[in-house]
Amino acid sequence: MSDTQFARIETASHGPLSLEYRWLNRERTDAPLLVFLHEGLGSVAMWKDWPQQLCDAGGYRGLVFSRNGYGRSTPRPHDEKWPVDFMHKQAREVLPAFLDAVGVGPEAAGRVWLVGHSDGGSIALLFSAAFPDRLAGAVVLAPHLFVEDVSVESIAKTKTVFETTDLRTKLARYHDDVESAFWGWNDIWLNPAFREWNLVGAVASIEKPLLAIQGEDDEYGTMAQMDSIAANVSHAKVVKLPDCGHSPHRDAPEALAQAIVSFIDGGGAVEASGDQRAA
Repeated sequence: MSDTQFARIETASHGPLSLEYRWLNRERTDAPLLVFLHEGLGSVAMWKDWPQQLCDAGGYRGLVFSRNGYGRSTPRPHDEKWPVDFMHKQAREVLPAFLDAVGVGPEAAGRVWLVGHSDGGSIALLFSAAFPDRLAGAVVLAPHLFVEDVSVESIAKTKTVFETTDLRTKLARYHDDVESAFWGWNDIWLNPAFREWNLVGAVASIEKPLLAIQGEDDEYGTMAQMDSIAANVSHAKVVKLPDCGHSPHRDAPEALAQAIVSFIDGGGAVEASGDQRAA
């Protein structure tokens, strides 16, 4: 990856923020630009080499950044809890301000593809619905549209692992403030009020091309998430990956890259039925 840089932005909900980011293949100014949105415990570093591998496979330019609270970006104050609508604020305030700060304005919309994983996938869906004039399309990996029992149960287990094993030490490799990263994510997902969080109504207004991919063995969500996208976004292409858990870029990188490159290079066209099972 290229050297890390920092974008300074200010939003109504978070005030001034410093967000770490890296360009990939920045010289490819005429290529599609993939903006990577990480998972609930992710960061620039936690993606490892996968964004670069995908950009190289498709000949794309890439932009990877850490949301506030993660990586080397401004941490979440330890006495502050993420609100139920924290992903809405990321999609509608933080992400557009970040893109403006790094020079990816509305004039670049025809080349911008969001690639979001888990919480990042949910943020990509919300951005796609709110700002159709700022992107060409989106790819979402294991996004959440609503809270399921399996999600809460798995996140509760992760809390126990964090408190009783060396997970804190492992995550500290990817976050300057690991307490900020972990508890921001864990507390809101285990908050009873968050059970009412739901994006189904929001995604129904998505106009731009959408590729949704989830592993059939996802421990954080069922195929009800994919089925909801298929039912509410008629033009979406849905791919279900066998022998794959919550992180397709780790569990099935080759099948994932093939699906994404084919979709983006085809302009987001869906040939037939949107719901497919990858071999």
